[in-house]
Amino acid sequence: MANPMAGEVVVRLDGRKRVARLTLGALAEVEAELGGSVLDLVRRFESGAFSARDILVLLFAALKAGGWKGSEEDLRQAEIGGGPLEAARIAAVLLVRAFTVPGQE
Repeated sequence: MANPMAGEVVVRLDGRKRVARLTLGALAEVEAELGGSVLDLVRRFESGAFSARDILVLLFAALKAGGWKGSEEDLRQAEIGGGPLEAARIAAVLLVRAFTVPGQE
């Protein structure tokens, strides 16, 4: 369903598979919402200093870029398959895929 070469990741929301990806527009949305640069966000993930808000904002922007029509409130209320730990892992994978040249992982 998801194409890793296109930076896509599958997210399970309320038992349904959804595609998430970080486009340039999604990354700009993340920066605007969090009030910092994407590089700041990457550093927080690399150091383990990320917040639940970081994860939520990143997943919401990526899900919208993947075609999901839900709201941020819908995401807050959704059951994410694997729970918060899986949500954090997915957010980290999205960042890696957004900044990796295909074939050079």
